[in-house]
Amino acid sequence: MKIAIQMDPIGAVNVNADTTFDLALEAFGRGNEIWIYQPHMLAMRDGRLSARAAKVVALKREQGAHATLAAEEILDLHGVDVVLVRQDPPFNMAYITSAHLLERLQPGVLVVNDPRSIRDAPEKLFVAEFPDLTPPTLITRDIARIRDFREEHGDIILKPLYGNGGAGVFRLTTDDSNFNALTELFMQSSAEPVIAQKYLPAVRKGDKRIILLDGEAVGAINRVPASGETRSNLHVGGKAEPVKMTERDQEICDRIGPALSERGLVLVGIDVIGDFLTEINVTSPTGVQEIRRFGGPDISALFWDFIEGRLGA
Repeated sequence: MKIAIQMDPIGAVNVNADTTFDLALEAFGRGNEIWIYQPHMLAMRDGRLSARAAKVVALKREQGAHATLAAEEILDLHGVDVVLVRQDPPFNMAYITSAHLLERLQPGVLVVNDPRSIRDAPEKLFVAEFPDLTPPTLITRDIARIRDFREEHGDIILKPLYGNGGAGVFRLTTDDSNFNALTELFMQSSAEPVIAQKYLPAVRKGDKRIILLDGEAVGAINRVPASGETRSNLHVGGKAEPVKMTERDQEICDRIGPALSERGLVLVGIDVIGDFLTEINVTSPTGVQEIRRFGGPDISALFWDFIEGRLGA
């Protein structure tokens, strides 16, 4: 197959943690032709989409010497078999615009995840379709409503609606004197609403990341916050641990799985704290290498098996 990967700069990835690198390494090892480009390198001329891309000459799991690329050239994206969308958020107008552009490749090119569905399903909003699976949640810019929500639940998490990696996530208790300053800071820094959720004490035992492939759960890890930290994201010091899925985890996956498959959201990572679904990550979910490291399946191999089956390759 001829595969184009839309991603962040490959030179900066951690080869022992990055899911995109792992996917690329598996695809390259199968003898596929791999091209890499960044979203800002897209261009549309007369309705035809291309990108300034570099062909992968060599990939290996050796940090600092992990990727050898040919000189960049203009790649006609209508001539590839698969475009893999893997750049990190923030989910902003640049992200939305690249999704609009990539949609023009369909149906001739398989774009994964489906760009229209990525655009329509930002992770912290998508979960609102399943309110019975989530903790009490408020999305608003109305500070008075946020204050009332905190009074009702006593202990809340406040975070940007379109953030990622645990950035800008705060815990606010009833007696926290920083409430006014923090909410004002959120409103001044962004025009979007913020999201408030009831704090779940179960997060001290971990925030479970479950990977789903075409709507089916294929692996999970637990991410435990560092001492004194509310956030469990691996980017901010969370520790990955092996974990088994519970009946409730499977119930959550069974509920949301059909919606993911129908939307062409092939590779998805969900976050579960205790008995509650907190996020559905459809942009560039991580955790694949950690799952394999703890004895779970090789999800990168399963992913490309699925793609090959879809294309009849």
